[in-house]
Amino acid sequence: MRENLKRWLYQAMGFQNELARNQRIEPISKATKPNKTEPNAAGDPKDSKPDLSLCADVKYISWLKEHPSALSSFQEMISAAKGKCIVVFLDYDGTLSPIVNDPDSAFMSDLMRSAVRQVARLYPTAIISGRSRQKVYGFVKLDEVFYAGSHGMDIMGPTIQASSYDGKYQSKSLDKKGNELTVFQPAQDFLPSIEKMLNELEETTSEINGALVEDNRFCISVHYRHVLQEDFGLLEKKVQAVVAKYPGFHLTRGKKVIEIRPSIKWNKGDALLYLLETLGFANSSDVLPIYIGDDRTDEDAFKVLNCRGQGYPIIVSSNPRDTLASYSLRDPSEVLSFLIRLARWGDLSSV
Repeated sequence: MRENLKRWLYQAMGFQNELARNQRIEPISKATKPNKTEPNAAGDPKDSKPDLSLCADVKYISWLKEHPSALSSFQEMISAAKGKCIVVFLDYDGTLSPIVNDPDSAFMSDLMRSAVRQVARLYPTAIISGRSRQKVYGFVKLDEVFYAGSHGMDIMGPTIQASSYDGKYQSKSLDKKGNELTVFQPAQDFLPSIEKMLNELEETTSEINGALVEDNRFCISVHYRHVLQEDFGLLEKKVQAVVAKYPGFHLTRGKKVIEIRPSIKWNKGDALLYLLETLGFANSSDVLPIYIGDDRTDEDAFKVLNCRGQGYPIIVSSNPRDTLASYSLRDPSEVLSFLIRLARWGDLSSV
């Protein structure tokens, strides 16, 4: 009965769950009533409980009415792209790679890398992550894309400098192939304090089993995925005590992580705007930005797209949640499917 109900709900909404594991890239140049149960030996009905997984499915499908699948809606979405320049923005963890217990093991698959490469060959593409720029590059290993690390506070983008931004924080650099690029680091004045804070955090959290301090260049991440619940309060107090000694910084929360960031008016949404300007699309009506991300910090970029009235903010989530995104994908496997479709559409459109 449960499977029949799920199937009916999915069909009623036209929901198509396309998993990338069944694909390969072609070469291209509210709660339900409890179910009735059988009576027990005494002839009395057995105690029955709501099927919580079915409840979750129903809630998710209801949520999809407001944030439809970007796979099911692909043709509708892409019809608005004709005659426009698509620009693709991607988060990394939880979007291009699965969320893993060890942050240093968040590897993307070769298939995902191939899909991102194909997309970047057709459209300007940038990865905007909370990780350090160098670390994200180490995972992605593609020179065809632009990188914005530390939640957009460390950008390596196109050669054109953005006139709307302080030239003090923009400099020229070369990528590994010798191509000239512009580096923009609006939080560089905070680096000395970040380095001191990093050392203090590593020392003071070392006695808490499972705590991991990650250097993300212009921000610091304290991971507590492996910290016992009874130890979390102590960890939180230790982190707060260190940060309190450094004015100009604040704490934010992510998925099993506490982040320390400079208190400047800069986030992933600002990074998106900066990159659009350097690409020549600051005030363009002919651009269609697509931003795909799963983190709370990606909401800043979703907000920017909504304010511009351009493009598609896409949330990656298998659970209902508050979001400014217009569309959704369940997980990285559906991100892969979407990128494959986008690349194929781009190739066919260029013929």
